[in-house]
Amino acid sequence: MRFPGFLVRQGRPALLALAAALLVACGGGTSQVEDFVAQQYVAFGDEASVLTTDGRKYGVNQLVAETGAISCNSQQIWVQAVAAVYGHVFAECNPDAVVDPKARMRAAVGARVADFTAQIDTHIAAGGFPASSLATVLVGGHDVLDLYAEFPTRSRADLLDAARERGRAVGVQVNRLIGLDVRVIVSTVPDQGLTPYALAQKAAFTDTDRAKLISELTTELNAGIRTTILNDGRFVGLVLADEMVQAMVKSPGSFGLGNVTAEACTVALPNCSTATLVSGADPATWLWADATRMAFGGQSRLGVLAVSRARQNPF
Repeated sequence: MRFPGFLVRQGRPALLALAAALLVACGGGTSQVEDFVAQQYVAFGDEASVLTTDGRKYGVNQLVAETGAISCNSQQIWVQAVAAVYGHVFAECNPDAVVDPKARMRAAVGARVADFTAQIDTHIAAGGFPASSLATVLVGGHDVLDLYAEFPTRSRADLLDAARERGRAVGVQVNRLIGLDVRVIVSTVPDQGLTPYALAQKAAFTDTDRAKLISELTTELNAGIRTTILNDGRFVGLVLADEMVQAMVKSPGSFGLGNVTAEACTVALPNCSTATLVSGADPATWLWADATRMAFGGQSRLGVLAVSRARQNPF
């Protein structure tokens, strides 16, 4: 049974009390509810989930005022927020020198759907998944843009079919993780048709609405994911990043955003920092760090949704 996201903010006791009340109202019984505690957490996917070995993000890196060094724990990316729920950190950002960090980084820069399988294989070869393991998955953004790059040589219909097939491939690997007794939080791909890159493509070409096409490719890939995964709350928590971005672009002020169309960074990621932003840019109130990747304004909201799902699902 699912509960509205706002209940999470009321605290776990209120959530459990409401769950019991709803069970009684439906004629069901009550049973002991135990919180899932992830003994290990693994991040799979592309650079939306990546910290480099020196703690840089593929967004806007915060700098320590006194030294100018990167503060990897400030304005965290979404996978750091999920890890923190269970008291875990990544080795790539471990300022307190935690011994044997339990959060593992398998996500990789530029990863496509086809790389997801190898990421799982790598983790299994390195020791696999102990009991009570959690994984997050966010991959497919590069696939959307790769397919778009084939237009118009390849037909729209063919490209949309290919996008859905790649989404199904993500779902197959998510189900593979479930078969390994891993609990999985899956994020859909943020709507790539709303990125600065897509807006620039729309302005540059008049043959068709290029941004709309990129959105359609995103929708089809995400549909492939959603129709393939074992969408059972005991095993999988689904985060709708595509709908999140659409809502943020439609009503920026509702999310505390001031800019949802432009790139905040003046240098290539992951070298962007608070010292290399366009005039007036604020990573907390801008949605996009560069042409396709989110700044903290997007990452923070994705983290909120993922944490909410981790807490709500009866893993």
